Amino acid sequence: MSEAMEATSVQTSGADQAAVMVMLLSEADATGLIGRLSQEELRTLGARMLELGEIGPDAIVDAIAAFASHAGQQGIPAWSRVEDVRQLMTGALGDLRAGSLMRQVAPDALPPPTPALEIARWLEPDVLVPLIAEEPPQVIAVLLVQLDAGLAAKVLAGLPDALQVAVVHRIARLGNVPAPAIQLLEETLSVRLERIHGVPAHRMGGVRDAAGIINSAARSLERLVMPGITKVDKQLAKDLENELFRFEHLFGLDAKMMGTLLREVESEVLIDALKGLEEGQRDVFFAAMSSRAADGVRDEIEERGRLKKADVEEAQKKIIATAKRLAADGTIILGDGEEDYV
Repeated sequence: MSEAMEATSVQTSGADQAAVMVMLLSEADATGLIGRLSQEELRTLGARMLELGEIGPDAIVDAIAAFASHAGQQGIPAWSRVEDVRQLMTGALGDLRAGSLMRQVAPDALPPPTPALEIARWLEPDVLVPLIAEEPPQVIAVLLVQLDAGLAAKVLAGLPDALQVAVVHRIARLGNVPAPAIQLLEETLSVRLERIHGVPAHRMGGVRDAAGIINSAARSLERLVMPGITKVDKQLAKDLENELFRFEHLFGLDAKMMGTLLREVESEVLIDALKGLEEGQRDVFFAAMSSRAADGVRDEIEERGRLKKADVEEAQKKIIATAKRLAADGTIILGDGEEDYV
């Protein structure tokens, strides 16, 4: 074992253990997690991730054990459940659809933080201070209590001395904040931030959404739409083609059709493709093999070691291309086969 790995084989710092845990997550899970951290937490986490160097097996075990111990002691609080669910849904569905869903499952919950206030949470103090310095103390107080304490302190320090006293007094006496006060703050920030950042927009549509609609439609629609898209935008047609059928769609093949597909796939390609799947997701592939063949593939997957995500995706694309070729020949059926077979 290298000296660098020995040096990081045992982690004593909570920040180090957190950095290891984040690096163990998938890119999507890690992105969703760190998106909920404060700026200071992000700086600390990023610094530790860069400084750790080689991470040995003992460090990984220690990090997981520390996480399990902490989770066992803390449990999962209910008080922030609505906001936790809202953030998960927003990450998966986007602002508009997540908002609609949350209104259905939690109609009495408070609305999510407004876009202008969200932007304000990430601005530097020297940008925030000019935006609010001329506002009444009560408006500034409402803003500061919604910021991270460290950021709020820096903004407060940037205000005139007399205003600082008035703002702290207001914060201490806030209690229940009426809705008009929040609305006034939002309107003020929106107008002033618009001059700097432009009008905030909701993300809607995109290649994946378009592909999802086409995938859900009859095959005849795909045959009509895709040639037309190709004529007007070849790159978009290529991007849509990549999304129209994804590797996960192969999970719906029965054992016979899966066996037909696997006979056309090179062993090395299959192993690389399955390396990127969870153990349970591999079962549909193993079910189409003999027990001996399945055990052999399992062993080779374990012996393969770590693979780059790009290599896994490339192998999966090759299998998808083979599946599409077989589907075009009528050898296998992808999806429900609507309008293609009787």
